[in-house]
Amino acid sequence: MALGYDKPLYILAFDHRGSFQKKFFGVTGEPNDEETARISDAKRVIYEGARRALDEGVEAEAAGVLVDEQFGADIARDAKAAGFRLAMPVEKSGQEEFDFQYDEDFGAHIESFDPSFSKVLVRYNTEGDQAMNERQAGRLKRLGDWLHEHGRLFLFELLVPPTPGQIAAAGGDEQRWDSQERPKLMKVAIEELQGAGVEPDIWKIEGIDRREDCELISATTRRGGRDGVACVVLGRGADDAAVDHWLRMGSGVPGYIGFAIGRSIWWDPLKGFVDGNLGREEAAKQIAANYRRFIDVYNGR
Repeated sequence: MALGYDKPLYILAFDHRGSFQKKFFGVTGEPNDEETARISDAKRVIYEGARRALDEGVEAEAAGVLVDEQFGADIARDAKAAGFRLAMPVEKSGQEEFDFQYDEDFGAHIESFDPSFSKVLVRYNTEGDQAMNERQAGRLKRLGDWLHEHGRLFLFELLVPPTPGQIAAAGGDEQRWDSQERPKLMKVAIEELQGAGVEPDIWKIEGIDRREDCELISATTRRGGRDGVACVVLGRGADDAAVDHWLRMGSGVPGYIGFAIGRSIWWDPLKGFVDGNLGREEAAKQIAANYRRFIDVYNGR
């Protein structure tokens, strides 16, 4: 199969697991059956917002949902049947180092749900822990090879956390490092991962402040004949102004096809619902409106 994906893609992401159960419900460790049901129901509110957005005119072919098996198995099956582009995570939640959620059974779980995209979240700084980087690259190559051998698409969320030395070199200014230095390190990380045989079809890219850096990153993901590889903008849980800016920087750049945004869309409405300050229908309505607004921003409307 040819590497890449060339259609518009607007993913509403709610595959958060460990952080979700802790921050919304105060649950640490393995949740019991009652806690699991509450967490799953909260995720269904997010999904109801996505379904409402379809009813309000968002095209199903471009609309994606990213949801986990642990708390959203029923949602995943419903989303696929409803025509969403379904994405599901492969990684264990809350770990610094990428590893498979279901160990040797990862392939069986993917085939069971048949998502459009299998997603990984990876923290990878080329100036960080070299041994960890090598271990991660080996697992990621194995996953990518398996996906492509089985005609499946690989969605790769790249996070580049700064090292203490990098922040010090930026004068202790993390915002300056984030804007000026992180895109350079993202480029090197992508090149290093490609060199290790890791070949995503779509890269989820942290928000970038300058359009020329979006162009640089997109060109890097497409180098060496990878002409069909795409990028989507990651929301990073930021406020609307920041996310709007990142969307505008990526929009129209060759290779950029949309976004994958989660907390920035659903955090406030869902918090209101969980706390009892917002009804279910109103929460879903607000989630749908936030999702549609980001689609409009990306498309310059």
